[in-house]
Amino acid sequence: MKKDNNSGEDRGINVRKHKRSMEDWAVDCFAYGMAAFLMISIILPFMQVVTISMSPASVVNATGFHLFPTKFDFSGYRKIATDSNFWHSYFITIMRTVIGTGGGVLITVMTAYPLSKLNLPYRRGLMLFVVFTMYFSGGMIPKYLLIKNLHLTNNFLVYILPCMMTGFALIITRNFFMSIPGELEESAKIDGATPFMVLFRIYLPLSKPVMATISLWYCVQHWNSWMDNMLYVTKTGLYVLQYVLQTILTNGQTADMEAMVDVVVHTETMKMAALVLSLLPIVCTYPFLQKYFVKGMMVGSVKG
Repeated sequence: MKKDNNSGEDRGINVRKHKRSMEDWAVDCFAYGMAAFLMISIILPFMQVVTISMSPASVVNATGFHLFPTKFDFSGYRKIATDSNFWHSYFITIMRTVIGTGGGVLITVMTAYPLSKLNLPYRRGLMLFVVFTMYFSGGMIPKYLLIKNLHLTNNFLVYILPCMMTGFALIITRNFFMSIPGELEESAKIDGATPFMVLFRIYLPLSKPVMATISLWYCVQHWNSWMDNMLYVTKTGLYVLQYVLQTILTNGQTADMEAMVDVVVHTETMKMAALVLSLLPIVCTYPFLQKYFVKGMMVGSVKG
């Protein structure tokens, strides 16, 4: 039987690389240009903050905006290091972030697991209620009255309970659980596994991407939050880092420094030093979670 020599040529033509058009080049240039612009807009301010924090006051006054330090002076860091109020608020923020993130992830997982089951009664209504909370709220004054009536003002729990779980994190986690094959749960139940055993021994080990994603969300949310401190807390011992940092950036000094006569550090240097110290935990944490972040976002947003 005669072989068809043209078939190989036809296949070669079909798999030939598609020639890029001017439109393709234009889209790529626009995408890379926007990415470069966003990268520069983030890196340049960060470099300036670090440079000013390590520069003497004379250089800051003389040169203003500069990206690389010409002289080094760590007096701003030394002054912040002697402020007990700053470090106490740092400790409060760490406690808030650890407890809030751990509790938020646990509550989110235990709520998302039953909502991922198609046979759950009133499942659609519950999800509509969750989505409703993402778009509407009672407002600042009703929320303040609720917090006050619950006796949470000047209480550490005011940092944890009102923001224990977010609707978006719940939806992402539920969608991720729905992507796990149901046969795994059925086989585990045949072997006598309880729902809690299925959740913690099967679902959670398979859910590292989404766990890392929502953990990072809750962590950043608690670390950057300061509005609840301003609204509900008046005790200095319960101040969080971001509220103290906001005071430093506004006034150039904290409550402890106001009583000091020999404040010789340039205020801009001290502000930037405090800002750098407040950024370190998040900057050091993100690289370890970044590899799971994109995967958790993509997989958790596929199913509805």
